Amino acid sequence: MALSGAIRNYARIRGGSDSAKVDFVELFFDLVFVFAVTQISHFLLHDLSLKGLGESALLLAAVWWVWVYTAWVTNWLDPTTPPVRVMLFVLMLAGLVLSTSIPTAFAGRGLVFALAFVTMQLGRSLFVMWAMRHHNRSNYLNFVRISVWLGVSAVFWISGGLADPENRVFFWLVALLIELAGPALGFRTPGLGASTTADWDVDGDHMAERAALFIIIALGESILVSGATFAEQEWTFIAFSAFLTTFVASVAMWLIYFNVGQLRAHHKIASTDDPGRIARVAYTYIHVLLVAGIIVVAVSDELVLAHPLGHSAPSVFWTSIGGTALYLIGNLLFKGYVEGRPPLSHMAGLVLCAVLPFAGGALSPLVLGAATSLILIVVTIWEYVGRIKEPGHH
Repeated sequence: MALSGAIRNYARIRGGSDSAKVDFVELFFDLVFVFAVTQISHFLLHDLSLKGLGESALLLAAVWWVWVYTAWVTNWLDPTTPPVRVMLFVLMLAGLVLSTSIPTAFAGRGLVFALAFVTMQLGRSLFVMWAMRHHNRSNYLNFVRISVWLGVSAVFWISGGLADPENRVFFWLVALLIELAGPALGFRTPGLGASTTADWDVDGDHMAERAALFIIIALGESILVSGATFAEQEWTFIAFSAFLTTFVASVAMWLIYFNVGQLRAHHKIASTDDPGRIARVAYTYIHVLLVAGIIVVAVSDELVLAHPLGHSAPSVFWTSIGGTALYLIGNLLFKGYVEGRPPLSHMAGLVLCAVLPFAGGALSPLVLGAATSLILIVVTIWEYVGRIKEPGHH
């Protein structure tokens, strides 16, 4: 093994019957992020203030960024080869450290979170440089640029970890903005220029499936939360009604993403001449809004299950309506970008979400949860019926 670059080519073989197949080790890697998503939803649940919402959003963006970069890398490199598998196992270990530090990331374990994050981001990037140096010149240079950007953001992540907890968010916000800006600017680097989306020759089938699997992870977490909360309660008609409401919401969210949009987007990215462009916007940037919506709805589910009757507290209101609206916005942007026009059903759902707060605190948490679930069902049916009526649909 040459230190300067891998002698063997570890790239995914393209064009085979199962070349885009998600490998079991990628699914194994994703288990760490089931834990991470759970940690973030609990973090938000314990601090439902604007400060808690902002900190949760920052942590989610960081966790998503780690995951989605890895999804890109396993799109190019073959996860069935030993070096790539070892890289994923190392990332899993660092990811567990990252996830366990989430509850106190803005308290005592800020430096642990920052070091775990930087280790994952920079370590993965340097590994890809080594793997691609002699085999894929354009992507090797792409990862040189990425490593420079991640090196700059690392300074702010670690500085934030060392800073006083009350100042930490400012350093980490700068670090995150640097990382989020990177792909949008093609990782423009002095002396190397910028990458183009044509350089990012991704396998559209694989990218679409990986993103869909993360949505499953997030929805699975919301079902775990509902099931665990319901299991500890006294089983009454009211408690069961609240549990049923949360389950229906999860099913409706699954249908909104998978029934129509995911298949169309999958076909689009698989057949386009520039899959990197769709992967960058639709699957890298927009998908985090879908995950955020699911997490906020999961928090509202837990609040509804805990106290289904009485007046709805402001926290129940904004998590239930806000989470539903955020999920619909994410789907609207995703489908609108891929298909060129936003679905009318989703816009109608957002209008209904906007009207719901005017009911005021008169609605109990159970009725509020049922109302947001009903909005999701209306959107699901509207979109599905609209699709059936399209010409050429069988």
